[in-house]
Amino acid sequence: MENIIITDNHIHVDPINGEGPLEVAKKFRRAGGNVMIIPNKPTWTVGKSCSFKDAMELVIKYVNEINENTDVRAFAVVGAHPAELSRLIKEGIKLKKAEQMMKDAFKTAQMLITEGKAIGIGEIGRPHYEVSPEELQIHNNLILYAMELAADADCAIQLHTESAAEEQFLEFAEIADKAGLARYKVIKHFSGPLVNKEENHSLTPSLIATRDVVTKGLKKGNGFLMETDYLDMKSRPGAVLGPKTVPRRTNELLRNETMTEDDAYKIHVETVKKVYGIDID
Repeated sequence: MENIIITDNHIHVDPINGEGPLEVAKKFRRAGGNVMIIPNKPTWTVGKSCSFKDAMELVIKYVNEINENTDVRAFAVVGAHPAELSRLIKEGIKLKKAEQMMKDAFKTAQMLITEGKAIGIGEIGRPHYEVSPEELQIHNNLILYAMELAADADCAIQLHTESAAEEQFLEFAEIADKAGLARYKVIKHFSGPLVNKEENHSLTPSLIATRDVVTKGLKKGNGFLMETDYLDMKSRPGAVLGPKTVPRRTNELLRNETMTEDDAYKIHVETVKKVYGIDID
């Protein structure tokens, strides 16, 4: 089990509000982790003057620090969280202008990907809280636009949405089809154990790495990713799951034979390589 590569598909680092990239990466590595996929955090976590581009460039900087100073391989995913649209609207910005600002941010993300600085667009999507019908429509417009950009760049996209069942997976799959984006390149971040193709409609679920969710997922197959959605916030230590969780959970499930080494390779290496187009072994 020592040689198995282990990937956390969605983990944050934050030197301003948390421990920062090097400490998080070292904890992850000590627990047996190897690869971190790191989306940028929202602008307001950095400061009022932080732009969308600044937030994206910061996570790229953090990824480079990890790669230069630890044995962990880190990759950036860049975008604008759906809560950013809600923030703009609450600040009094008109809907159309707010929508265009988000589109401009997504275009910046695409540029950084084509420059080889990041491997996917994300996390983007729609909020997990209730919004007005007008705002919800803009979120849906933005999902399509981001998927079109991802299709053009031939890259993956990470979705942040409300809790998703088969109905929502089908909705996102149909948007991907409309955008010309391969369904498997659409990653449903913070997913439940919707592992069967009949449930996820060929999207890639990224299972939150609780024992219950991953165990239920493995009973159906191994076509998924694993993540912690670690927030790296000193005010919320361990939220959502701690940085050691994915490697510890993987090794626990290997020891009790709930997961095989073939399962682990499919989850942590093969699917990661397929979805993101990166070489990690």
